Amino acid sequence: MGVTAAILAGCTSTPAEYGATLSSQDPKWTSPQCVEARRAATDYKEKKLNWGAGMLIGPYGLALVAAGKEHQAKQRKLLAREMHMKCSSQPLPKDLQADPSTAGKPNVRAGKV
Repeated sequence: MGVTAAILAGCTSTPAEYGATLSSQDPKWTSPQCVEARRAATDYKEKKLNWGAGMLIGPYGLALVAAGKEHQAKQRKLLAREMHMKCSSQPLPKDLQADPSTAGKPNVRAGKV
């Protein structure tokens, strides 16, 4: 599953690219929170994770690269989600509705573990 998520992570747009799709006509666009979110999206940089280098290290290297790519995808999604909430009055798109920072954590309040 982690490898699949890591492969799909390459398809996720950067936070700056996502920000460019939001309407600058939205009333939230000029808010200080939105300006800060757009600045954070523009400043967002990822480290290059190389599958080839991971293969040189062996199976553990591949797992490390996969985990790193999955983490980067979650970070991109989290930044895009935050920017959408701060810069757009439109409802969250389906792909941003689940908060990636809480994904996979047990739901203690609902009594589920």
